[in-house]
Amino acid sequence: MSRWSRYNDYDYGYPEYVTVGQRKQQAQKKLKVLTAKGEELSPVVIEGRKIAKTFWGKAWCDNIESYHDYENRLPRGRSYVRSGAVIDLKIAKGKITAQVMGSELYEIDITIHELPPKKWGKIKRECAGKIGSLVELIRGKLSQEIIELLCRKNEGMFPSPKEIKMNCNCPDWADLCKHLAAVLYGVGAHLDKQPELFFLLRGVDQNELFSADIAGALVDSAAPAAIADNDLNNIFGIELDSLDSDIAIPAVTEKRKPGRPQKAEKTVVAAPQKKRKPARPKKTKTATPAKAAATARKKSTAKTASRRYSRKKT
Repeated sequence: MSRWSRYNDYDYGYPEYVTVGQRKQQAQKKLKVLTAKGEELSPVVIEGRKIAKTFWGKAWCDNIESYHDYENRLPRGRSYVRSGAVIDLKIAKGKITAQVMGSELYEIDITIHELPPKKWGKIKRECAGKIGSLVELIRGKLSQEIIELLCRKNEGMFPSPKEIKMNCNCPDWADLCKHLAAVLYGVGAHLDKQPELFFLLRGVDQNELFSADIAGALVDSAAPAAIADNDLNNIFGIELDSLDSDIAIPAVTEKRKPGRPQKAEKTVVAAPQKKRKPARPKKTKTATPAKAAATARKKSTAKTASRRYSRKKT
């Protein structure tokens, strides 16, 4: 069916209005039908109100919203993507394909120019020595300086409207219909989960950006050696390359300031142990003869008293 024939099927040239709830139900139903047929779909699922939550997803959406040519259709696109209307979105090298559920299912094709080699080389040189690791790059944990380099208009990595060509088979003749706007926001949601797709879309390898970082560090570390060679050429008036390999060249070492003399290690001498005095023998009390006689008398009187008491009883 051509665009004109589909356009004339609607009253006054406008499609039948579909509420958000109806569109959501239709999208879910169509998604189940296509999945049952064996099609591999990649739907855009938005959780909560925010479309993008990570650095690369937010940066993509911010870049799209910064162009005034898009601002009239972007609110409808946000509504469509939040309602689950984008039932399929795939990102390849320089290309985005999608299926969006409106009054019917529409096909989307978006072509994005690859990042020019000259611009990519400049970005790599400017980022050299300023990125900690590839993990930091993918997760977007970058310094403000690197973020500004990557996100700046016309010179950064994000495409301009001139580098984007879009096509939707809906009857809307606008350059950016609500279905295309929904797909552009859907790209930001996909970059939340797979930020490496952004580099694939621009036709560059993120590893080169990190490799440039390592190369910059290696160049910096080799600089002192180059300076040393130039100093030898200037001082001795010789070229190092012309010397025979058998001649040993004295190494140039940096002069260091004399440090403080190291303190001698203290030797710890164990204190002599004190001699313990032998324990004194315990004193045993010995009874005197007078005391022994007194105790014997007491015992004898006690026995006689007990005998008298027992006799009285009997």
